[in-house]
Amino acid sequence: MADAASRLANLAEELLGGPLPVRLRTWDGGEAGPADAPVLVLRDRRALRRMIWKPGELGLVRAWVAGELDVEGDLYEVLDRVSGLLWERDGGSPGPLAAARDPRLRAAARELLRLAGPVPPPRPPAEEVRGRSGGRHTRRRDRQAIGHHYDVGNDFYALVLGPSMVYSCAYWTPGGTLEEAQRDKLDLVARKLDLKEGDRLLDVGCGWGSMALHAAREYGARVVGVTLSREQAAHARKRVAEEGLTDRIEIRVQDYRDVVDGPYDAISSIGMAEHVGAVKYREYADVLYGLLRPGGRLLNHQISRRPEPDEAAYAIDPFIDAYVFPDGELAPMGRTLTTLEDAGFEVRDVEALREHYALTLRRWVANLEADWDRAVRLVSPGRARVWRLYMAASAVSFERNRIGVNQFLAVKTPAPGTSGMPLRPRAWTGGTD
Repeated sequence: MADAASRLANLAEELLGGPLPVRLRTWDGGEAGPADAPVLVLRDRRALRRMIWKPGELGLVRAWVAGELDVEGDLYEVLDRVSGLLWERDGGSPGPLAAARDPRLRAAARELLRLAGPVPPPRPPAEEVRGRSGGRHTRRRDRQAIGHHYDVGNDFYALVLGPSMVYSCAYWTPGGTLEEAQRDKLDLVARKLDLKEGDRLLDVGCGWGSMALHAAREYGARVVGVTLSREQAAHARKRVAEEGLTDRIEIRVQDYRDVVDGPYDAISSIGMAEHVGAVKYREYADVLYGLLRPGGRLLNHQISRRPEPDEAAYAIDPFIDAYVFPDGELAPMGRTLTTLEDAGFEVRDVEALREHYALTLRRWVANLEADWDRAVRLVSPGRARVWRLYMAASAVSFERNRIGVNQFLAVKTPAPGTSGMPLRPRAWTGGTD
């Protein structure tokens, strides 16, 4: 096995049809690949066994989560360099590891088997989602999915997110801090919704209560926040009580589909629609439309993906589905806009914030890495490695325009020819146009 690194490098170059983008170091101490490149470290042959049984992204991720695969050097550079293997070639065509049934992968698997040894595959790391019950996006299964991602401990999220406890794209100005950028994002949402003293705001997927607190404290709104996460709700209620806003804010553990106490003047949905699912997007839009008063506004802040040539063949990302957001789905921006319009909304503004989310994710990763030992104690080594990889990989995906994030401002138009919007509606920008 002394030549494991060389054999793997030759195999990778054959698959790629070109030079290896990273340097390899294997469990036997061997190294191969460009001398000036960041190093991908295979600490154990078990990593190869995972790749044999789950070719492509999921096998690599399982090895990463188990600590059998690591990076020496800049993680972002490694992810950027291997994106051609995992996601796309130049021009957007699938990379060689993206299609698990590629004949070349079957030949590669035989060579990997000789290196790994003929043994059964290791069990998936404990952090992987198991035992999902019920149909996709039923109320019961949605509660399970939300619990997997959000109920891992408020202290862990505080470490990653910082004092703002906002788990969505910030709104940056050059030289600003994460806290400033998250405050500015919450204020951007409030201004787009034109919140005023006494307005009823429904915050769908309220998280740890940051939007509810901002709307009540800064604008005098009366807020109902709903979440499926009991840990989030407990933390949000504690923050509300500490700020003396229990008379203005109610936090519920409730499915948005079960909210029946409309009408509301405004609805904010920030980073929640990704959990809804493609088959439920129209129901989601219909429910929110029905909860607004005529002239009421919806601010839908949602991650999007690039359109696929064959939408019927679109598959949920296996890493995200198995380890991060079970049953989460991303829609192209155009589909979201069309769905809102089909439900009766008039879409008045769309703002793309793709670069802002890349900056946000890099800051979260920096927070995690700066207090790594505590993060591991709060969750587990595997869970901490999941969060580091998914946030860093997501940052690269935003930077490469594989995914984006957009704010849709939509209105429940009260009557033909009216909208309740000013003639120059972008007042929230601070300009006059």
